[in-house]
Amino acid sequence: MHHPSMQALRALDGLAKHGSMLEASRELNLTPSAISHQLRSLENALGQKLFHRQGKGVTLTAFGKRYAQEVEKALTIVSRASLLTEDNVPAGRLRLSCVPGFAIFWLCNHLAEFQQLYPHIALEISSPHRLADVWDRDIELFIAFGKGNWPGMQCELLSDIEFTPYCCPSFLEGRGGLLTMENLREIPLLHMGSYDDWSRWIAASGETIDPRHGIVFSNMYLVLSAAIRGLGVAIGDNLTCKTALEQGQLVKPFGLSIRSLESYFLVYEPGVMERSTCRAFAEWVRSKLQAHGSDERHTPGPEGFSGNP
Repeated sequence: MHHPSMQALRALDGLAKHGSMLEASRELNLTPSAISHQLRSLENALGQKLFHRQGKGVTLTAFGKRYAQEVEKALTIVSRASLLTEDNVPAGRLRLSCVPGFAIFWLCNHLAEFQQLYPHIALEISSPHRLADVWDRDIELFIAFGKGNWPGMQCELLSDIEFTPYCCPSFLEGRGGLLTMENLREIPLLHMGSYDDWSRWIAASGETIDPRHGIVFSNMYLVLSAAIRGLGVAIGDNLTCKTALEQGQLVKPFGLSIRSLESYFLVYEPGVMERSTCRAFAEWVRSKLQAHGSDERHTPGPEGFSGNP
């Protein structure tokens, strides 16, 4: 088998990220026909079909998706290696502000990898009092939660999220292994700060249930800790709940998910990315969250409805 060219691998990576020949061509500054040619040459080199044409669009085959995931990892490694010259090893102190739920339930689960990749970067991580606060001048990078409207700051979308109810397995088993919408009138609902998330989710379900009962907590750590300990059912997101879900600490009692009105953003002052420490962290967190997004799968809940609003 011939080794595929780097250009062909980048063409596949672009198609996997954007789902479009046209968008991939814009990213790589090539024509769509050049992207198509690179993908065909890659298919010939591999002896496997990578994509199907559907009308004017294209979709990756099952093999194409798996191969694209590995290609993305390989390209990330190559990109990192290009930084590691003797004169340009990222080193020094990096001050980061991160919203508490993201820091506790996502960042801390992955930081060991960052430290292995960049052992000469000394991190200082703090949490803001408000999720959208990006105005501390002692901080270089902010992972904030909001709508991306921070005047005078550079904002990069890191991850959109979806909300759905979560509870611990024993809470579900104690109710016959199944929750219905009617149960939500009686069981404790767990809230962060207000009743808004539960109100939006119930409205999307088409039911008329008053969510104003249960316990209101001041942060997501307390909400999910209460859910894991069986105190009730919480509204959580697919990013911060992922590890607890994989470890069996939480389950999804319903299949309906709703898109959050806000997202996670990387926020920083213009010029900050000239620092190698900031560039290294930004590149790393982008690649990790892109990998998370490509792994997302929507599974119907036990109640059996899984529609989206």
